[in-house]
Amino acid sequence: MLEAFGSRRANEDLEMKRCMFVDDSGVIRKVAKRILGADMMVVEADNGLDAIEMCAIDMPDVIVVDGHLPDMETVDFIRRVRTIQSPVVPQILISLIEVDIGAIMRAKRAGAQGYMLKPFNRPQLLERFRSLPDAA
Repeated sequence: MLEAFGSRRANEDLEMKRCMFVDDSGVIRKVAKRILGADMMVVEADNGLDAIEMCAIDMPDVIVVDGHLPDMETVDFIRRVRTIQSPVVPQILISLIEVDIGAIMRAKRAGAQGYMLKPFNRPQLLERFRSLPDAA
């Protein structure tokens, strides 16, 4: 999986925005890729450790991370991503199956910008992405 996660081209202006979905559900990752694939480069990881390795190689512009990772706490994932030195500072959203104010607040304190509910459809996902500021 890491080999497919190539380095960015030299000319950032011509490159599509990159989005990473970190979720152990292949269905969620597939739906997201199908919805966003025409507008963004979508990369996927099924656990937090693989995603952190991928971020260290090439930081995406947006990360959507499951609120319940199989291998680590979501807030620990967010904190570790925030410690990676990169010219790109990603927008991070947690994805939840229900509104959990405690989880949302913990994620925000760790460095996330917000949350989104799953399952999601095309209008919901596109609207959520439109509301994000551009990644630095």
